[in-house]
Amino acid sequence: MSLRLYDTGTRSIRDFQPRKPGHAGVYLCGLTVQGPPHIGHLRSGVSYDVLIRWLRRSGYDVTYVRNVTDIDDKILVRGEEQGRPWWAIAYENERKLARDYAALNVAPPTYEPRATGHITQMTDLIASLVERGHAYATESGDVWFSVSSWADYGELSHRRPEDMLSSAETGAKRDSRDFGLWKAHKPGEPEDAAWTSPWGPGRPGWHIECSAMARRYLGDAFDIHGGGTDIMFPHHENELAQSRAAGLDFAKYWVHNGMLNLSGTKMSKSLGNTLSVAALGEKGFSAAAVRYYLTSVQYRSAVDFSEEALAEAQSAWERLSNFVHRTAEALGTEATIGGALAPEFTAAMDDDLNTPAAVAVLHETAREGNAALDAGDDAAAARAGAGVRAMLDQLGLDPLDPHWDDPGDAKLTGAVDALVKLALEQRAEARARKDYAAADRIRDDLAHAGITVKDTPRGPVWTVD
Repeated sequence: MSLRLYDTGTRSIRDFQPRKPGHAGVYLCGLTVQGPPHIGHLRSGVSYDVLIRWLRRSGYDVTYVRNVTDIDDKILVRGEEQGRPWWAIAYENERKLARDYAALNVAPPTYEPRATGHITQMTDLIASLVERGHAYATESGDVWFSVSSWADYGELSHRRPEDMLSSAETGAKRDSRDFGLWKAHKPGEPEDAAWTSPWGPGRPGWHIECSAMARRYLGDAFDIHGGGTDIMFPHHENELAQSRAAGLDFAKYWVHNGMLNLSGTKMSKSLGNTLSVAALGEKGFSAAAVRYYLTSVQYRSAVDFSEEALAEAQSAWERLSNFVHRTAEALGTEATIGGALAPEFTAAMDDDLNTPAAVAVLHETAREGNAALDAGDDAAAARAGAGVRAMLDQLGLDPLDPHWDDPGDAKLTGAVDALVKLALEQRAEARARKDYAAADRIRDDLAHAGITVKDTPRGPVWTVD
């Protein structure tokens, strides 16, 4: 079975058939960097990282674009509130975003364009819309898209134009449904937050940015456009309308990830219920556990965040990691290289990236591998270990990937290794002199410390619970 994806536009799961055989063009709406990122923001990046990895595994040459919106009303407000240049706030938060993506092992996109670097492409696209009769300028210097001029408006979100009426007219708009393409510079706004245009100084509207940047790097037509369900309307609806009205074929598939919620409410800065990767790390949750948590849920599903659920994810990740490390220690790291993906794993991933089913295959294979290690079946253990590592790699979670190495963790692991080795040597000596009570006491003491000891044909092995 080849890859199938849920297309929001048709509300159906469709076979992925790229416009150009062997190549996939993908655009993801990135973040508006008015503040530091939280894990709710990062979910789309992680979900698309899994998609990009799977497309490449499936043999596609992928061009992946993920933009940064670095000029926006909210960014200007932050600058005024903090008494700092708006561009300094945008850049600072962009760096924090890059840091958190890297921490979660999200690979960089092929291109990561900033909105401020593509003003010319935006004004060219707006001018085309004005010329075609789908946009109009006002005396104030604003330019609006005329929703009534585009009969297919609402085709993505499946909303009827008559259901989108605003309660009141806004400014000089002809229709309350019309949306901004160009915002005229206003008195009191920073002078460096305006660019020249045929309609006077100003800055672009949010929606035109993505249409222009997608066209710049992927052409008039590309394969997949994505983002969170929260921006399907109006952002993606407006993108689609203005792009098609400008004569662009634009995206063939629309793929949207579900929201990460806290207590049933969308996680957002305005509600103050944000959680950063750094804050979770201070609570003892590893970055790998956060990625596992975000990956183990199907990308389209809404997720209600809780620390209890994240703790369960960390335990599950550690079980898989412990098995891979145990196999590598028993049979050598080379025995875990070159594993094959289980057919059930491949089928799950091809089925609209069904990561819960894929993760279930991972855990079942790890259980079989642990049993093989306990029984001294090296061949079966090696197959399972290499297979689990290959599957984890597809999810960006290979525990032997140097990315997950932490110098502090390495020092702690070395100390624990030495202490457990000493305890097991004392236990072996006690058993050799038939002092079984002392041997059992050492094993029980280790268990109380969270370390489980199993006796196998090749000697005792231990894992951290």
